[in-house]
Amino acid sequence: MAVLPLRNIVVFPHMIVPLFVGREKSVKALETVTREDKQILLVAQKDVSQDDPSVDDIYRCGTVSTILQLLKLPDGTVKVLVEGTRRVHIKRLFDVDGHFEAEIEEIIEDAAPSVPGGELEALGRSAVSQFEQYIKLNKKIAPEVMVSINQIEDSSKLADTIASHLNLKISEKQEILETPSAMRRLEQVFTHMETEIGVLQVEKRIRNRVKRQMEKTQREYYLNEQLKAIQKELGEGEDGRDETAELEGKIKKTRLTKEAREKATAELKKLRGMSPMSAESTVVRNYLDWLLSIPWKKRSKVTREFALAEEVLEADHYGLEKVKERILEYLAVQTRSQTLKGPILCLVGPPGVGKTSLARSIAKATGRNYVRMSLGGVRDESEIRGHRRTYIGSMPGKIVQGMKKAKTSNPLFLLDEIDKLGADWRGDPSSALLEVLDPEQNSTFADHYLEVDYDLSDVMFVTTANSLDMPQPLLDRMEIIRLSGYTEDEKVQIARRHLLNKQAEAHNLKPDEWSVSDGTLREVIQSYTREAGVRNLEREIAKLARKAVKEIVTTDAKHVVITPENLEKYAGVRRFRHGQTEKEDMVGVVTGLAWTQVGGEILTIESLMVPGKGQVKQTGKLGDVMQESIAAALSYVRSRAQDFGIRPPLFEKRDIHVHLPEGATPKDGPSAGIALATSLVSVMTQIPIRRDVAMTGEITLRGRVLEIGGLKEKLLAAVRAGIKTVLIPKDNEKDLAEVPDNVRHALKIIPVSHLDEVLTVALTRQPEPIEWDEAVDPMGGIASAGASSRPLPH
Repeated sequence: MAVLPLRNIVVFPHMIVPLFVGREKSVKALETVTREDKQILLVAQKDVSQDDPSVDDIYRCGTVSTILQLLKLPDGTVKVLVEGTRRVHIKRLFDVDGHFEAEIEEIIEDAAPSVPGGELEALGRSAVSQFEQYIKLNKKIAPEVMVSINQIEDSSKLADTIASHLNLKISEKQEILETPSAMRRLEQVFTHMETEIGVLQVEKRIRNRVKRQMEKTQREYYLNEQLKAIQKELGEGEDGRDETAELEGKIKKTRLTKEAREKATAELKKLRGMSPMSAESTVVRNYLDWLLSIPWKKRSKVTREFALAEEVLEADHYGLEKVKERILEYLAVQTRSQTLKGPILCLVGPPGVGKTSLARSIAKATGRNYVRMSLGGVRDESEIRGHRRTYIGSMPGKIVQGMKKAKTSNPLFLLDEIDKLGADWRGDPSSALLEVLDPEQNSTFADHYLEVDYDLSDVMFVTTANSLDMPQPLLDRMEIIRLSGYTEDEKVQIARRHLLNKQAEAHNLKPDEWSVSDGTLREVIQSYTREAGVRNLEREIAKLARKAVKEIVTTDAKHVVITPENLEKYAGVRRFRHGQTEKEDMVGVVTGLAWTQVGGEILTIESLMVPGKGQVKQTGKLGDVMQESIAAALSYVRSRAQDFGIRPPLFEKRDIHVHLPEGATPKDGPSAGIALATSLVSVMTQIPIRRDVAMTGEITLRGRVLEIGGLKEKLLAAVRAGIKTVLIPKDNEKDLAEVPDNVRHALKIIPVSHLDEVLTVALTRQPEPIEWDEAVDPMGGIASAGASSRPLPH
């Protein structure tokens, strides 16, 4: 019979199996099978890897099978469906025309007469029951096989069928095939099944035990990997996961407070449970970014080198001794104390005196990071405290934003133009600043966006203002340091040390290409600027630099020298007349001194008397307080009319017109009181007033001169205007200590306590008292309560 060698399979009787035959010997063996017979011997080969087996490579026991179906495929392979019929023994195997043929004899199965009939049946049932258990554990066998097994009654067929479905080695299956006894085969099958079931049960127990022992982190890792795969399939990638891991790392690294750490951890947990594409996740991510980007307990090293700080302040600013002294005091205390809270300084002064640049120098001197916030025009309370997170586009307030910009928790924070804060229906930002600028409260500053307290106690707050026109509670929280205007000498030094070099560098002028003398600078200050600061002076110097560059470029000049004589060529026509006083002494014209937000100014007061009915006319855009000063001065003059040589009927027959020039400029305040009274006395007595005398002081109905403010600025204005003598209230004598020495030396300063002393100095001659018999009549029969019986001093 023709032999078909098989690899990886042993065919048992009663077993139907499809085979794919491709080897040349096997195909030839199939071709020898006659259509009528359709019998072929299927034998397993010993070595599976052997592609061309020899006679010795084939087992000596096989199964005669019937070919049920044979199909030749286009690639030369033959697909054949066979059914095993009986097991046979090969007596002799030989090679014929390129294929194997065998001489065979049928294996007669043992009847096993020694075995009782009941035992074989019991063994068969046990094998079926065992096979059912085997199927439950081995999921690779279809459950339908059990149906066909239950229908088999023959023990031999049962043993072969079960053996064909077991997961055994080729040698083990071949051993079962070669066993003639059905009883023995059932025992072998039963033994193999028991062994396999034991192995499968052990595997199942191991799987269950490993599954139970899997730790939480391992399960999370497994789930996270699955989540990654799902997100990747959804097109979301790994960015979301990487982002949360990055945020978690930042939270661990950042030195947050306990409250902030708990808040950040809770928000991160919430973020992990959200879809990365949702709007809420964007809000949470932005919140965490802000919470982690601001500095928490990250301090910069504060300089404690006293000499170095003093050197920096001196190099950056000329003058301003009071401010420098206060900063050096702070640094001196800081060198001995580690727990000093940041001071809150308010630099008050006119524009252009260096308030903002001084704050930058303080930061440089103390070694703090510098951050500036302009408050001009801020009207919304949320600008300071931030918006709630519930609003679209919400952000923290400017304070927290400034801290993020500073990158340290102890910067110098400049709040510029704090007096320019506004207020409307959205809230009052000045009230929101009360917490920020209170050293007792700002350690727990609450921003609406952050929702956790932030410590501002290490921050050194410096504020600037042009005036003290701000809410009193806010003013009370700051240490006021006044910066008055500069004197001419100080301006010359500032221009020489800073402004000339700055503008030369800005216009690319080398030091040997132009020169400006101190006399030229003084002329520029006197004739082209009239200010407390140096901004306009810097503009004029920039103008000179531009003209110098133009001359060098157009005329190939090597060096440009600007002198007082050729100044008009470069700077244009002089805009101011230095010493803006009258050329001659005039009746009713007096020079007063006024304080403004831009520094001191001289204030010309004119009075005129015309025929009328005793009315007083006031012009020049005067405020209520100044109008009251005119009324008080007039009442005092009327009460002293006889001492001043004025006949009382004059008050009923003449109208008095008081005018202050520059009518478009609003004027108010009580400090022009003695100047108004002097002007009224002069116009009624027709005695001229000295043009080189200026005065300031409030007047009472008794003629007393009261204290005023802004003395330094007013004296600077007097010096700028070329005044020689200044009358100040006696009570202001103490303030002269803050006035620069060169100002005190340039002026003759006379403290006065009564208007009589003022008139003695201001009038060119003294009024002569008169006797007036009808003095009672104009007063309605009542003597004047304010009249003084003492004569004027001569």
